[in-house]
Amino acid sequence: MNTHPIHVPEEWHDNALLTFEDFCTLIRTPQRTVRDWRRRGVGPRWARFDGTGRLYVRVAEVRRLVASATPTVTKGDR
Repeated sequence: MNTHPIHVPEEWHDNALLTFEDFCTLIRTPQRTVRDWRRRGVGPRWARFDGTGRLYVRVAEVRRLVASATPTVTKGDR
């Protein structure tokens, strides 16, 4: 199985916002799964603005989530 790491572009500013849909696409995870995470309080912190139904997440939060989910390789793991 060939997996590709999730890459958050360096040029994205930490305070930039991603929509729920963009986030799901970036991490290659079905929306249904991410909705379940949200219901259980798992995953990134979401925000809504001006009472709209749209969910947004900050790029900094995405970076934090990806870093916490990325396994570290030690000498014995190679």
